[in-house]
Amino acid sequence: MDKNFIRIRHYSAPCGGLLLGACGGSLCLCDWTDAPHHTAILRRATRELRAVLKEESAADTPHATLDMAAHQLDEYFQGARSTFSVPLRAVGTPFQQAVWRSMTRVPYGRTLPYSALARAIGSPNAVRAVAAAVGANGLSIFLPCHRIIGAGGALTGYAGGLTAKRFLLELETER
Repeated sequence: MDKNFIRIRHYSAPCGGLLLGACGGSLCLCDWTDAPHHTAILRRATRELRAVLKEESAADTPHATLDMAAHQLDEYFQGARSTFSVPLRAVGTPFQQAVWRSMTRVPYGRTLPYSALARAIGSPNAVRAVAAAVGANGLSIFLPCHRIIGAGGALTGYAGGLTAKRFLLELETER
């Protein structure tokens, strides 16, 4: 089912527009549509998955993975969900994959500096490479790159913009 397509759907979050994408039974995209690296992330996903983007239309059969992702995002933004169970398929290099796996260990409502993330993956001198991998994350929110911060707690770059990053961190700490 859809093995040659990445089915995409637009999702309107309270802090910006997201593009959700699913290939088969896994979510492979949750990317900010206004992000500077949006096109590069789409290119990487289509190249690595050997698939083409196909936007959902009203005539299409609903895609269970996209429905599940949108529903879980709705619950997250309503404050009713702190973890996700959507099957994910992150597309990136082995180093990026290691960084993204480590990001998932940052608990809801907590943050971690880039330097600590670099230490967590066993590459304490690779802070810039870790920051680049965080920035290449094509599964925002599901792989919580918004929880990664600069030294001294500084809110640094975020694909969805610093306003969205601040929104997500405040959403998670309000409970």
